[in-house]
Amino acid sequence: MLISEKGQIERIRTWIEHFDEEMEGGIPKGHIVLFSGTAGTMKSSLTFNILYHEVRENKRVALYLTLEQSSESLLNHMINMGYDMNAISVYIINNIQDLASVLNTIRESGEGSLILIDLAAIRKEVKNATLGASGEWLNVIKNILRKMKEKGDLELFTLDSLSALYVISHFDNPRAELFYLFEYFRDLELTTFLIAERPLTRDKYAEYGVESFLADGVIALDLVERHRKVSREIRIVKMRATAANTDVFTLEYSNGTFKALYGGQPALI
Repeated sequence: MLISEKGQIERIRTWIEHFDEEMEGGIPKGHIVLFSGTAGTMKSSLTFNILYHEVRENKRVALYLTLEQSSESLLNHMINMGYDMNAISVYIINNIQDLASVLNTIRESGEGSLILIDLAAIRKEVKNATLGASGEWLNVIKNILRKMKEKGDLELFTLDSLSALYVISHFDNPRAELFYLFEYFRDLELTTFLIAERPLTRDKYAEYGVESFLADGVIALDLVERHRKVSREIRIVKMRATAANTDVFTLEYSNGTFKALYGGQPALI
């Protein structure tokens, strides 16, 4: 949608204290944002945090598609972190054939909902596909998104992760194929969070390097060792249509809340 003034941009909060203020209130709705970091930087937890709070506070419909761990494992982890799953409607889809009835229930309720789908459910749908045939895997994912957008008013989507998608799919021409995949997300007008494992060489934010150029935003996460203590850091590398503070913040999680701090103190606004 073409806007006539800056204030018309609707934003999705990250629900990280002192961080949304550093990008004019949050991520522009409809953006594709890469959450890039090495193992242990809480990429999955951060994107889940966004979906959870947007469902709870703003009654949105969100999808978390995990290709790395089971839905049950992910939920157990988040519950252990202190998230109250009884406060929102959560649906775990073990069979894609059940998706239509779940979407009908969501539409009739008029409430926000979080749907979790994992690789096992997708594998059932890709019945006679050869592992590594990108068309089969990607088409199932695209069909899930299209159905959820048309029948369930899907607004938020997390793919966990691009690295896992690359394992099950072979991209002959990554630049072209990823371009069309990103455009598919944009055409559906989804706010999309893509989790990417950052190469240890740190010369790019995802495996092929092109992902950060195609994305509307890049949020980088790091583990930093100081005096035998490891801390987490977060920064905005890129955020289109946003005046963003690209400083490095310490990322902390306590009492059920993520916080972005300057040297252990709240960011100065």
